[in-house]
This record gives sequence, structure tokens and C-alpha cells, in this order.
Amino acid sequence: MSKLRKEDALLYHSMGRPGKIEVIPTKPHSTQRDLALAYSPGVAEPCLEIERDPSLANIYTAKGNLVAVISNGTAVLGLGDIGALAGKPVMEGKGLLFKIFADIDVFDIEISTKDIDVFVETVKQISPTFGGINLEDIAAPECFEIEERLKKELKTPLMHDDQHGTAIISSAGLLNALEIAGKKIGDIRLVVSGAGASAMACTRLIISLGANKENVLMCDSKGVINTRRTDLNKYKKDFCRETPINTLAEALVGADVFLGLSAKGVMSQDMVRSMADMPIVFAMANPDPEISYDEAIAARPDLIMATGRSDYPNQVNNVLGFPFIFRGALDVNATAINEEMKIAAVYALANLAKQPVPESVNRAYNKTNIVFGREYIIPKPVDPRLIYTVAPAVAKAAIDSGVAQKIITDWDAYAEQLKARLGLNNKLIQNITEKAKTNPQRIVFADANKFNIIKAAQELVQEGIARPILLGDREEIVQIAEENHLDLQGVEIVSQREPKEHERRIRYAKLLHAKRQRKGLTYDEALERVYDRNYFGVMMVDTGDADAFIAGQSTKYSETIRPAIEAIGISEGIGVIAGLYVMQTKNGNFFFADTTVNIDPSAQALGEITLLTAAAVRKFDIEPVIAMTSYSNFGSTNFGSPKKVATAVKFLHDNHPDLMVDGEFQANFALNKELRKAKFPFSKLGDKEVNTLIFPSLNAGNIAYKMMLEIGGAEPIGPILMGLKKPVHILQIESSVRDIVNMATFAAVDALFLKENA
Repeated sequence: MSKLRKEDALLYHSMGRPGKIEVIPTKPHSTQRDLALAYSPGVAEPCLEIERDPSLANIYTAKGNLVAVISNGTAVLGLGDIGALAGKPVMEGKGLLFKIFADIDVFDIEISTKDIDVFVETVKQISPTFGGINLEDIAAPECFEIEERLKKELKTPLMHDDQHGTAIISSAGLLNALEIAGKKIGDIRLVVSGAGASAMACTRLIISLGANKENVLMCDSKGVINTRRTDLNKYKKDFCRETPINTLAEALVGADVFLGLSAKGVMSQDMVRSMADMPIVFAMANPDPEISYDEAIAARPDLIMATGRSDYPNQVNNVLGFPFIFRGALDVNATAINEEMKIAAVYALANLAKQPVPESVNRAYNKTNIVFGREYIIPKPVDPRLIYTVAPAVAKAAIDSGVAQKIITDWDAYAEQLKARLGLNNKLIQNITEKAKTNPQRIVFADANKFNIIKAAQELVQEGIARPILLGDREEIVQIAEENHLDLQGVEIVSQREPKEHERRIRYAKLLHAKRQRKGLTYDEALERVYDRNYFGVMMVDTGDADAFIAGQSTKYSETIRPAIEAIGISEGIGVIAGLYVMQTKNGNFFFADTTVNIDPSAQALGEITLLTAAAVRKFDIEPVIAMTSYSNFGSTNFGSPKKVATAVKFLHDNHPDLMVDGEFQANFALNKELRKAKFPFSKLGDKEVNTLIFPSLNAGNIAYKMMLEIGGAEPIGPILMGLKKPVHILQIESSVRDIVNMATFAAVDALFLKENA
């Protein structure tokens, strides 16, 4: 990340509405009745209900999703004691992170006092407002007493994130680092640089995870905390050891782990060299670590290292913890955040780092394939799985440990709720994915020498969606997989040009020749064509050696359609093939056709495209409501595309009266049911929401779907090829892994549908 200028930071905070957060109404408020319900007299009813049963505050108010971020500004980031008001931008920033990562609302509270009694009493008095309390940027040792007293006196989930957030994230990373290094936590020698709130909390949590307290040496700015020191407060005394060692350098000789929460430059390369084999260094001082990443790696190539910085591997970032810990606590109405909940978060994070990384995360960090190892021991903050991995673990620990007042029994439903909070729960994809998993189909990929195809094949196997077959040069495919740490277990490789495929090539050539001999294709030409991966792949599907074929990652659309038409053919009773895009938007899913094949279809072809589209939409378990579009409405223009569309609609009404279709519509009337009903009350669509749009030409359809991608922020599935006898689908050139997985999932469902209806 490039260095941030002071001017940029100030402009960011001041431009537009000052600050980073605002309050937004969640209920209707446009009418007098709305206002009467929101305030007087309607508001009296929930007040009386809460008076009768205080737990109802979580139903009738925002309390159940509201966290207070509270600070007195005595230890703000690396800025020190800058005061409550100067710390407010940080607290607002924390509120922003709570919202964007876990959909938790925040009021930031700045308390201008250093008096512990006043601080504690203030928090106690305002606590009824909140479902949770996040203490932030409070200096040690006062922060210890403040947290201890509030935990005893309040029945509210509460956490000092500077202590426990850092402890949870670093502990998760440490568990994974130890696994890679082949070391057991109970055997390690741990040296801690720093004796503040974070350092002590980290050390305590690591000990609770199994480290031997006698093997821990903690250092402050004056050296090792040992029994000869006479300047120790009660908190430091808990880490006091009887040892002749006085300095950090001495302590690190033979040490397995360095945990730094102190200051820039306190660790040298010689200190790193003095550590045990496979040393682990967590240099987490911010903004500059105890030793730079480059210096440490240069000193010990066998080192496993983490820092607090985003520009080096293994960032210990508290945003991996606090949003999801509070999310889980709030969702079970917990009375505390206890050790069991923290440890559950540790193991959830550690285990998540071992799972295959989503493509969106790889893209965000400009990586090809992030895999568990020395440079990836902690999940990335942008990983969308965090909310439905960490929050359920914390919620379950709260229930098991007896601090939950609400019990969750359906954990799958809870995970879906969490995804829905951040817009991660695409029901359409989930439905077809579950359907595909019931009987994984054999999907053959023509462009198997591409990383994205191989990566998608790995995901399809791991998720149990399909049985991928990679078609191409075996050595090249294996080499790409090895270079990118991709797992080919469960993935079949077919090299159509290998000698062992000779008999299959002969068989395919004979079949292709029989299909095309009256179209001028000789046997020799057929034999030559089956060396081509597109012809070989569609012949695999035609003969039943595979269930569906996917190509197009590196070839033109027409180069894939032609072999499919020649080898498989168009479905009986249908005179066209067509392309369909599923546009996934915030307003739901829309189906666009034809977007890829027919340049200027006739009225008859438009009718057939509509029938193909309706059948495809039903495969998603959605009943199509179809608007046929043009630039006019219902005969206002009686020539060109409006007349063509009107003719197609009449054909459909006459021959398929049960199909919910009408037109011709301009796009705004098609999509706005109130406008449509007011202007055209006679329309067959009535007040139904349109989910399918048929365009009068390739020009219109292609422009529409691409505008939706760029301006509307839609995410596409497609193009889905309709009208062939067996499933063949064509990717856009350089499709992403996610696009490929989505397409393969639909191809699997397409194949299943064909078998079920054979």
C-alpha cells in the first residue's frame, strides 16, 4: 500500500458529511401515521411492554444489535494519551468496521476522565442502551481494573479489544505457525517484548491454550521481568520469573517464539539468529514492528513471521476478531464474553486459514492462489467466510458455557442469516448447488491448461458439486497445478491426443462422420476434428462419456458452438439455440435472453427463445414471469421490432396460454409493476414482478446485460446455452474461478434435469 499523505487522511474525514458514521432510520417515516407510530402516541406501547419484560428491549429497540465503543483517549493507537475528543476519529472508525464486517450498529462514547471510578460508573449508567460494550484505547494498568470491575458489575458482553482482540488473532496465527514448524505449544520457550495490556492478554491466552507458564519470559522497557526487579506493579508480578537473564537479547537465545508488542527496532538480526530452529517471530508493534519483515527473513530463512502491517504476509489485524465475536455474543443475548468464547474464536480462525481461499480474497491481494503455509497462517480481513465461521463458533461457546440467554438450534439457518446480513446469501446459487450435490455429474472442461479452470475443478471436487474432467495436455495441467499448489485429487485428466486415446478417437470419428457425412464431412476430416478439444469434448457428452461440456475460456464463442451443433444437435421441435444470462442483483435475480447468439431473430424464433428461456428458468426452481421488450408499448409502433415482438407474444398466448408472458413493453413498464398496472391494466402480467426479459435482438440483449454489469453492479451467471440436445455451455473469455464454478454448477443441474426427464 502506498504511503498515506496527511492531506489525504484529513480530506477523507472531512469531505461531504463530516466523520465516518451516521444514524439512518430503519422504519417508514414519510406519513403522519408513520410518525405517530414512531413517536407519540404509538411509542408508548413498546415502552410499557419493556417495563413489563426488560428482555423485550431486544425486540422493540435497536439494543440487541447496538454496541458501545468506549474510550477515554489515554492510549490511542501509537499516539498515546491524546485525550477523549482527539480519539473520536478512531472510535468512529471502529464503528465503521463493526458495521461493514458484521452489520453491528455502534455509538462511539468518549469519556473525558482518567478517574477509574468515574469511568466505571459512567459506563454502568449508560449500559442499558447497549447490547455489548467494546472498551478501546485505555492505558494500562487502568484498563485492567476497569475491565475487571465492569465484567463483575454488568451482565453485558464486554471486551477490551486492545487486550483480547490482539490476543485472539495472534494466538490463532501462533497455533498454525507451530503446526508448520512441527512444534508443540506445551514445549515452546516464549519471549514476550512488552508488558502492556495487549502483551499480557496475549500471553495469558497462549498459556490457556497450553503453553507452560514457566517457559515464558516477559520483558518491558527495563528488561526481563524477574525476581530481582523492585519496580513491578501487581499485573507485571504475575509474569515475574526467577532467572539470571536480564535482557531481551539474552532471553531470545534458543527461544522458539518471539511475541512483540513493544516498540520499533528493539529486535536485531543477531537476536533472530540466536533463536531455535524454525523460529516464530510475531513483531506486532505498530506502525513499525520490532524488526522489519525483510531484515528478519534475511537473518533466518527458516523463520515464520507475522506483523501488524498489511503490506507483509500474516497481518495480525483485530478486525478478524471483534466484529464477529460481538456478532456471536449479540445473537445469543450473551451476558459476557468469557474465555470459552475467546478460545472458540481462536480455533475458528486457525482452522479457517487451512481451508481453500475464495477467489475474491486472492483477487483482493493480487495473488494467484493463497495457500496455508509460512506466508499464510492467519485469514485475510476481506475473507467473506469470517462472519459465518467465527460468529457461530463464539455463539456456540456462549451457549455451551452457560452465558447465553437465547439458544440457537438450527446452525445452518443461523449461518444463512449471517450471510444475509452482508448480502452473501445468494439463494439461487445455493439452491442449484444443493441440487447438483445430490448426484455430482461428470463435467468436461476444454480449456484445462488454464489456471482458473484447474482451480475451479479443485473447488468443484472439494464442494462435492461435480466430477470434473480436464481435457488437455496432461503434463502441462499437472505442472500448472503443482506450481500453484492446486490439489488434483478427484479430478480426471483426459489428453485427447495421447496414444492411449486412439480407440476412443476412432470411435468418435466414426460417429461424427455418420452424423455429418451428408453435410460434406469425410471420415478423414472427422478423424482430424476429434483431435480438437472442442470436438472431442462434445463427443464425450454425446456418447455418454461425460454429462456436460464447458468451453470458451480461451476460444471464440462461435468456435465452441459449431462443434456442439454438429456433434450434439439442436433439440427436437426447437429451431434455434440461444444464450441466457442470469443477472444477480440487490433487487433479486433476473434472466436475460437472447444475449449471445441470434442477431435479429424472427417472430417465430423469438417465441422459441422464450420457451427455451422459460424451461431454463424453471431449472432454478423459479416460475418465470416474462416481459418481451421493445422500444414501444402494445402496438404504439406497428413496424420493426415492436411488430415482431407483438407477433411472438400472440403466438405464445395462442399456443402456450399457461405461460406468464406479455409484451411488447418498454423496459421501465416491464420492471415497474405499479406503472405497468396503472397504464396497462389489461396486461396478463397484472401486478406480478417480472423476473425474465426477452430482447428483440442480440444488439439490445447484449447492451442491456453489459450495462447491468458495469452500472447496475450485477453479478452474472452465463452465458447459458439453450436449445441443444445435451448440456453444452460456453464461458466468456478469461472467466473468473467463481464464474466457472457457477457455470459448472448449472451445467450439472442441467444434466440432472435431462436425465430425470428422459
